[in-house]
Amino acid sequence: MTKILFLCHGNICRSPMAEFVMKDMVKKAGLEQDFQIESAATSTEEIGNPVYPPARRKLAEHGIECSGKTARQLRNSDYEEFNLLIGMDRANLRSMYRICGGDFADKMHLLMDFTDRPGEVADPWYTDDFDATWRDVEEGCRGLLNYLTEERGVLLHESKR
Repeated sequence: MTKILFLCHGNICRSPMAEFVMKDMVKKAGLEQDFQIESAATSTEEIGNPVYPPARRKLAEHGIECSGKTARQLRNSDYEEFNLLIGMDRANLRSMYRICGGDFADKMHLLMDFTDRPGEVADPWYTDDFDATWRDVEEGCRGLLNYLTEERGVLLHESKR
C-alpha cells in the first residue's frame, strides 16, 4: 500500500484539498485499496479546525466531499508511517524537515514537482483565489498519480501481496 501525507501550513486549505482530490482520483481509477491518503499541518495554528469554508465549497463544486476532516499537525512518527510526504510550498518543506529530523529516505517532495511546471501550489489564504489553488492541486495530484502508477508501478503491485 502506498501511503501519502499531504502538508501545508494550517491543514485547512491546500493540503486537505490535495487529500480529497487524490482520494477522488484513486477511487475513480479503482485503486482505493492501494492507497492511504491523509493530510496534516506544519504548524499548530489551526489544529482541530475543519476545512476552510471556501476550500470546502471549491471541492463541493467538483463533487468532492470533505466533511469530518479536522486539522492535525505533522508528527515525527509520520515519516516512518508514510511512503511520501508531499508539501505545497518550500516553507512547508523546511518545516517538514525540521519536524521529521531530515529526509533520509527521499520521501519529501513538493506537489508541483510532479507536473510540467514545478514550483509551489498557490496559497489561497493570502490570494483568496481558490480557482488557482484548485488548478494547481488537481494538476499536481494527477501528475503524482501518473508517477505512482506508471513510473513506480511496483509500489502498487507490491501492496497486493
